[in-house]
Amino acid sequence: MRIWSQALEMAAATPPERNRYVDLLRAVSILFVIVGHWLIATLYYVDGDLTPGQLLESRPGMHWVTWLFQVMPIFFIVGGYSNAVSLESARRKNVHYAEWLAARLHRLVAPLLIVLVAWAAFAVVLNVAEVPGETIRFVSQASLIPTWFLAIYIMVVILAPAAYRLWRRFGFLSFWMFVALAALTDVAFFVADLQWLGWTNYFWVWLAVHQLGFAWRDERIGGAGMLLANAVIAFIVLYLLIFEGPYPLAMVSSPDEHISNTLPPKVTLLVLGLIQFGVLLALEGPMRRVLSRVRLWAATVLINSMIMTVYLWHMSVMAAVAALLYYTGGFGLGVEPGTPAWWLTRPIWIGTLLVILLPIAMSLSIFERRPRRADVPVPAAARQIIGAMMLCLGLAILAMFGYGGSPILGLDKVAFVLVIVGAGISGLLPRFK
Repeated sequence: MRIWSQALEMAAATPPERNRYVDLLRAVSILFVIVGHWLIATLYYVDGDLTPGQLLESRPGMHWVTWLFQVMPIFFIVGGYSNAVSLESARRKNVHYAEWLAARLHRLVAPLLIVLVAWAAFAVVLNVAEVPGETIRFVSQASLIPTWFLAIYIMVVILAPAAYRLWRRFGFLSFWMFVALAALTDVAFFVADLQWLGWTNYFWVWLAVHQLGFAWRDERIGGAGMLLANAVIAFIVLYLLIFEGPYPLAMVSSPDEHISNTLPPKVTLLVLGLIQFGVLLALEGPMRRVLSRVRLWAATVLINSMIMTVYLWHMSVMAAVAALLYYTGGFGLGVEPGTPAWWLTRPIWIGTLLVILLPIAMSLSIFERRPRRADVPVPAAARQIIGAMMLCLGLAILAMFGYGGSPILGLDKVAFVLVIVGAGISGLLPRFK
């Protein structure tokens, strides 16, 4: 109740010029990701054995649903808008890049370090308890999957001032430049079989989507009719890319062992982002009027105050609940995934996980809400960038392989050290008086 009261106070004090729809989209997109992960990850307990899997693998007919649940483009669009607002404020206040970057990285990395250190400790405890290494690898990898997003988003934040300068100078030409780079990368991937080059699309695809947030902030997006027309065109392009081109239907995960739209990203994600951009921004006017209601806005404020914590811990909660159910005889896990009975139990499954997740997120979100201490010196920009790159590299390795599952012996330990040392170099490690 105290947290809700604080959210009501913050909602009432919101300045009228704030675009509340940005915050709503951020909250809703993350909640969609969470629900999507809880649906896609399947667990089936039969005759004492637990079979983990993915709904997209067992039910290929569900691939079309991923068009609704792949909402990461929305988060990057919102990120572009928010970064533009922040950069404009920094320019007015004469805040230099290093100081701006330190504040942005703190909000992202503070809750991230908690979950990475916690899972490192869990892995040690499980090893001491002689839990099989494969089990440790599976649960830690599943729990750390959400962190992959931060590895690339942190890099986009580092590049945001340069990308914003491109936008201010060239406008939509800067967007199409990144689109062209993403498309050429896909051509090299499919035609020239330069699959290693495909990994650069983590930059080109998401930087292009991020530029759309700048366009939104500058109100250079046209009216609702134009936005919807652009969304229709983008839908046709996406349809042709998938059903007449080489791209798979699923927009999340990697149900096809040969090719994925997400690993590495393909231009299809960018086109999906254009669809979402057109549809959602066509609704901006009426939605901003709805958000003038204090309670709805207060709920949005409350979710955003712990959004990264909720996102980072939602798979850990599912792993813990699955382990508990497994050791209590597989209670609730004996329904075959994808069957009508399984779908009927999904509201109970999601509701249970949500009830467990919320108090955990509320208790841990203090690390997310705590501002960067004013008495801590701001490291040089180059030092912050080097440290952040080290952190992102370690984070990407842990998100891909978990603890104990890396293809090279000890790589997970090296990755963890990279995260901690990188955070230290960037001045992001917590300091206590």
